[in-house]
Amino acid sequence: MTDAELPGAFAAIVDDFQALTEPDRLQLLLEFAEGLPDLPERYADHPELLEPVPECQSPVFLVVEVGEAAEGADAPVEVFLSAPRESPTTRGFAGILTEGLAGLTASQVLAVPDDVPHRLGLDRAVSPLRLRGMAGMLGRIKRQVRERVAA
Repeated sequence: MTDAELPGAFAAIVDDFQALTEPDRLQLLLEFAEGLPDLPERYADHPELLEPVPECQSPVFLVVEVGEAAEGADAPVEVFLSAPRESPTTRGFAGILTEGLAGLTASQVLAVPDDVPHRLGLDRAVSPLRLRGMAGMLGRIKRQVRERVAA
């Protein structure tokens, strides 16, 4: 699979990671951790609305909003993730997903290749469990999108 198969923002993120050495990739991951936005009030005040991601070693929670059902596959998607500040790797992956999926439609989110975590070139820099956690986040995001589009 090529980066061309990734939506624009994701392709740019992968290109940025691939252009760096491993230590610099970790630094970029930390920058994504710092850039993860806080949850909107409607979720921050109601954590029960968020789905846990047990594949992550850290407590990560997410929720997906999909535009009007009438729009179907063209409905805009918004992804909200919460990860603890003391878990910068996991928080960085959450930041990458938040930024990479921003502005995409349901069909575009569903078309994101499942191997995105490995395309970042962090396989030797972070543990397989961490990469599995990012894959778990993406898988749960896609499942929520499918459920909301079908509703």
